Amino acid sequence: MCLGVGARLHLVHPLGFSTHESAVRRAGLDYWKHVDLMEHADLDAFWAWVDTRRVWCLSSQGSMPYTQAPYAAGDVLVFGRESVGLPPEVLAGRNLLQIPMTGPTRSLNLSNAAAVVAYAALARLRPELF
Repeated sequence: MCLGVGARLHLVHPLGFSTHESAVRRAGLDYWKHVDLMEHADLDAFWAWVDTRRVWCLSSQGSMPYTQAPYAAGDVLVFGRESVGLPPEVLAGRNLLQIPMTGPTRSLNLSNAAAVVAYAALARLRPELF
């Protein structure tokens, strides 16, 4: 998905999956070599990289729907684990966005949530594609 929207994928260790060549090949990700990937040793290293960039965290605690965010080039979208989301210390003082949901659903699959928001941001940044 990052490759499709022209975004860099940032992975923060420790990961709950492997990005070794054999695991990626087994998953059928033949395009993996083209992904603009940056790995961070831990959350502190990621936040050091973020520095002054604007960050949008996706959370059920967000009050602004992701469709209303004023996305700009260089913004960072942060998604948490499917099971628990982002920890409170990550959410504190950040721009929080939510994906509205109806019914008893408490969360979306991480890949679905990332795709929904990434394409909304792309539509805002590159409307000529839409």
